[in-house]
Amino acid sequence: MDNLALNLQVNNSIKSGVTRLTLTDFRNYQFLRINAELSPIVITGENGSGKTNILEAISFLTPGRGLRAARLADIRRITPALVSDEYAPTEISNTSWAVSSTIQKGGEEFEIGTAVEKSARETNENDIRSFERRIVKIDGSKISSQSELGKYISAVWLTPQMDRLFRGGSQPRRSFLDRLVYAFDVEHAKRTANFEHLYREWYQLLKNGSKDNHWLLPLEENMASLGVAIAAARREQIAKLNTFIEHEPDDVFPSVMLELDGLIEKMLDKMPAIEVEDFYKNRLKEQRKNVLFNENIDGVNRTDFKVYYRKKHMPAELCSTGEQKSLLVSIILAQTKSQTLHQGFAPVMLLDEVVAHLDDLKREALIEKIRDLKVQAWITSTNPELFASLKNSAMFFEVKNNKVE
Repeated sequence: MDNLALNLQVNNSIKSGVTRLTLTDFRNYQFLRINAELSPIVITGENGSGKTNILEAISFLTPGRGLRAARLADIRRITPALVSDEYAPTEISNTSWAVSSTIQKGGEEFEIGTAVEKSARETNENDIRSFERRIVKIDGSKISSQSELGKYISAVWLTPQMDRLFRGGSQPRRSFLDRLVYAFDVEHAKRTANFEHLYREWYQLLKNGSKDNHWLLPLEENMASLGVAIAAARREQIAKLNTFIEHEPDDVFPSVMLELDGLIEKMLDKMPAIEVEDFYKNRLKEQRKNVLFNENIDGVNRTDFKVYYRKKHMPAELCSTGEQKSLLVSIILAQTKSQTLHQGFAPVMLLDEVVAHLDDLKREALIEKIRDLKVQAWITSTNPELFASLKNSAMFFEVKNNKVE
């Protein structure tokens, strides 16, 4: 047994994952509870039965907006009312959704819950706007920042929507990369959220015609500081994964090379961070007029995450659909192994219809790797027979009529 396999075996002996999951008014579920083992979990059912909703609920136990990046209001349970044998307009439950869980990590158990509560904000003397916000509790205590969740649980996921990750715009690829960073840097989620908030405020001020440096300069200074920290964390994660992949190439899935295509990230290759901050701040000031003409703004919000099929020297977007899926699997496997070695606990894997576009050899190889890694992987499929080789080492559930059997 080589050193990597031995070290993974030692770290994976310290199990981590979700042992109980409870959903309330979440998507199609009025109430659902699943007691789970720290092993692969295969969830089967017809298309539209609610399999992905279970994975999405688990993703809300980590920082961010979940695997669908959905609005909070869109997650609440929707129920069609039957009137005179015909469906009436959709009715939405008055109760906000909630997800609660028992998490096991390193032999300890923690209770983590997240839900939505309604709040109100006075926008002017005559206008009070209501809005929903997500709250998170750990062992019954409300936490102020979602980044705290990263200390207890992390997750990596693949969904059918990600099959087009390399052929669309850069924003989904940035989000994919940032989720990889969260596992190693729990503050990264907070930084990216704060940057987005400041950027929206800065953008709106300029769109409204403001030229007041009293407001704009502090925003630009804070954006530059956060932006450089975000870029530095991304660079560190890319370097970590590239080094890991180069030294421990996969025996079945293609070896990848990862790259960042962004102005700020490239400047950090040549200049000290403090100088890059000054450049970024001045660059934002110079680009104020770009906002008025709806032109692009250089910065970390425009960075692209590039992936290459190393053996073919080919960018992922030019590869076949099956090759692109295999490249994604390679990244997820490398992230899982790297995190297990460096952090001491493995992420929960959320694999939604993951075997689509994989041939029989790669499907069985992925199943074998999941079993060897001894991670908790939640896997959905319409066909349970595809996972017959997991029969003696996984839990199998079927979703039917908004219930799990």
